[in-house]
Amino acid sequence: MNNTNNARVYKMAFASVYPHYIQKAEKKGRTKEEVDTIICWLTGYDPKTLQRQIDNKTDFETFFAEAPQLNPNASKITGMICGYRVEDIEDPLMQKVRYLDKLIDELAKGKTMEKILRK
Repeated sequence: MNNTNNARVYKMAFASVYPHYIQKAEKKGRTKEEVDTIICWLTGYDPKTLQRQIDNKTDFETFFAEAPQLNPNASKITGMICGYRVEDIEDPLMQKVRYLDKLIDELAKGKTMEKILRK
């Protein structure tokens, strides 16, 4: 992954990608609530603070910088996303973005919430 692409992703508004997460999940019979649960699990936001980030059109960099706490089990998120092994991504911020992509992907693929949330 090159730094130009990374910088572009970091400056993207989380709010502009969020509807795509929901759409991807709903196309496979999953819900917005499940998407929100996953995001809150990963970042430590609660539904109210998550909505505030969306309303403020916060970029990904700020979204993760302001996240109350990355879930300690995030390191258990492994596998391929967009051609990269999430556990091997060296840039910490890009890794967090890909963790989120991977979790939404698992939701859309029909995994149980228990498995997705690494319980």
